Amino acid sequence: MVKTIRIGTRDSELALWQAHTVQDKLRNLGYTTTLVTVKSTGDILLDKPLYELGITGIFTKTLDIAMINNEVDIAVHSMKDVPTALPKGIVEAAVLERANVQDILLHKGLDFLNGQGIIATGSLRRQAQWLHKYPGHTVVDLRGNVNTRMQKLNDNNWNGAIFAAAGLERINLKPKDYLDLDWMIPAPAQGAMLVVAKQDDSYCLEALSHLNHINSEICVHIERAFLKELEGGCTAPIGALARIDKDQIHFTGVLFSLDGKDKVEISKTCKIAEKKDIGVKCAQWILENGGREIMESIKKEMSKE
Repeated sequence: MVKTIRIGTRDSELALWQAHTVQDKLRNLGYTTTLVTVKSTGDILLDKPLYELGITGIFTKTLDIAMINNEVDIAVHSMKDVPTALPKGIVEAAVLERANVQDILLHKGLDFLNGQGIIATGSLRRQAQWLHKYPGHTVVDLRGNVNTRMQKLNDNNWNGAIFAAAGLERINLKPKDYLDLDWMIPAPAQGAMLVVAKQDDSYCLEALSHLNHINSEICVHIERAFLKELEGGCTAPIGALARIDKDQIHFTGVLFSLDGKDKVEISKTCKIAEKKDIGVKCAQWILENGGREIMESIKKEMSKE
């Protein structure tokens, strides 16, 4: 059987770049493809922080529905936006080779770092880590696609805004003057692209298997297992990063309180052959060493809003 693979994507510049990347790779393998764009709820509702919208997978839900309704065959996502539990009948089909995992600060000068400052981000993880390092600063919410967020930074009196380096690099918007936040632990699966397909679609699953990068897949699965074990359905400031060096995996995971004051962190190294459950075990250590109290306080704070 030969068919045209319909690639579902959001319509932002970055999402389209990701979809075109997958399209080009499939075409190079001899597959016929077409792009189908949809607008997600996360792109439309820009006046509320993500965690207030109460929707799991706000940037992926619309594509999930399109796939279930047979409007698209596969969907391309920034993997850090994808919930740890996929909808019934939809499975991970390929994790592409991971790009830059770091966060960076776009700024209007760095004099403010030693004094008062206003930093913009829509991420609880980035907010908490920034306040942990710079408790005297103010963090304001920033929503929208990459282009919209960069424009908002220019239009407001903020000192800077935090972005994922990979997103800016992919669409050639990374400026020459930026601050690399190498002390900030990235989001689980940051810098990775995920392609999902229907569980019973053997044609697309076979096609996408050729795009999978095994080392990237190993690392993001460890990070997402850590996230899933910690979260328990609650959005929280969680960072995780797994790296492979020869036959070893180096993992760092961290949980913060919303205000950044409380922090529990773990680092662990093991051989690749011993990777089973490393993410889960590290998350359990976090919970047993102060993390459970942090998660309870986050749930209480969220319930008030």
